[in-house]
Amino acid sequence: MTSLRQIPEVAALRSGCGLIRIPPELDVPLTARVRQLIDTVEFRRLANISQLGLVGLVYPAANHTRFEHSLGVYRMALLFLDRLADDPRFGALIEPRDAERFLVAALLHDLGHWPFCHPIEDISLPQVPSHELFANSFLLEGEVADVLREEWDLQPREIVELLSDKATDRKTRLLQSLLSGPIDVDKMDYLMRDSLHAGVPYGRNFDQARLIQSLCLNEKGDGLAISDKGRTAAEMLVFARYVMFSEVYWHHAVRSATAMLQRAFILLHESLDIDLLFRQTEQQMVEGLLAAAGDGGARDLLDGLFGPTRRLYKRVAQYSLFQENDLYQMLARKPYPWLVRCAEHFAGVASTALSRVIAPHEILFDAPPMKLEVEFQIDVYFAKEDCYRRLGDISPVVKTLAREQFDDYVKRVRLFVHPRVADDLKSLVQLPELIAEAAELTG
Repeated sequence: MTSLRQIPEVAALRSGCGLIRIPPELDVPLTARVRQLIDTVEFRRLANISQLGLVGLVYPAANHTRFEHSLGVYRMALLFLDRLADDPRFGALIEPRDAERFLVAALLHDLGHWPFCHPIEDISLPQVPSHELFANSFLLEGEVADVLREEWDLQPREIVELLSDKATDRKTRLLQSLLSGPIDVDKMDYLMRDSLHAGVPYGRNFDQARLIQSLCLNEKGDGLAISDKGRTAAEMLVFARYVMFSEVYWHHAVRSATAMLQRAFILLHESLDIDLLFRQTEQQMVEGLLAAAGDGGARDLLDGLFGPTRRLYKRVAQYSLFQENDLYQMLARKPYPWLVRCAEHFAGVASTALSRVIAPHEILFDAPPMKLEVEFQIDVYFAKEDCYRRLGDISPVVKTLAREQFDDYVKRVRLFVHPRVADDLKSLVQLPELIAEAAELTG
């Protein structure tokens, strides 16, 4: 019977054969069948899609790709398997074929991402599929599907099932917890990698090796847990995620760029071939959006993002759960079309207050989206007592940063405006009242 460590890719991790190097000085073992997957047209496309998209306008070195991240997640999956191979319950449930399915899913988990995927998904347009669903068109037919059948002896639908949210059995639930959960192969790579390329320390300030060494199964045996030796490392991971959201992903200038792209997309979406657009590289997509924009408001927004001179909209107001809570509650977690209508109403009342015309596209409200971040909660196993406890019950760090609503403390409601009207709007003493009036008009 083949053990998990005899899987060619896991064995290559230990032997050091067929390696390629990715930052930060990490070796990724590539077997022949892994190379065939990453050399497909569908996977190579990820080399031309940046991992963080518009973050690069604020952190100029954050231009790493989803191709690099996918290799990092695949490497992390190998480390998870190498560790869990020592867990008797894991080995009894997960056979080598299951582990290979998990490795392929880890490698291909971002296959359905299109350029600027998450900002566009947050708009929640009916004609925009989830990136998980969009990945099916790459997985179920074409070159990737052929490689899965011929080289891995896997059916494409086995990978689709693992990458979906629907787990029909204990084995699938366990593997899905390794792919997407409080501690997973995706999060373990992107926090470190995004932090590295952004040039900030926040996402690297947790003991990755210690955390991996502490991996075990939960009490039911259908999900990932950690031993008590990994508790501090897990707390630091929670804090790293919190600070990365606060200082990078939801940095005010990043959110300005995000709001500009979202408004441009909403103005253009009816004239776009969405399916074709989402299959393109980042540069192709930008060119397609600019071509569709003509000379209207969308063009002005896109030029500020992708034109020869960066021109981000200015922040003139910001509200949070603990600052101007009433205004925060008025705008937080509203559907995106509601925010657009509110911005249009505000443009009208502000035009009256300033006795000058402000175009609707020159006003952008950015707010926490309706979909919440996943709450961080994981079981901790205490070997001496042979019992499990929830991390949030034993850690004040996790109780504060993960059990309390994460979004309310890192995501703000912000008003961004075109630079030409920013100073005038900042000078309005009745600005909060005008925002409230616009929200009331929106209903």
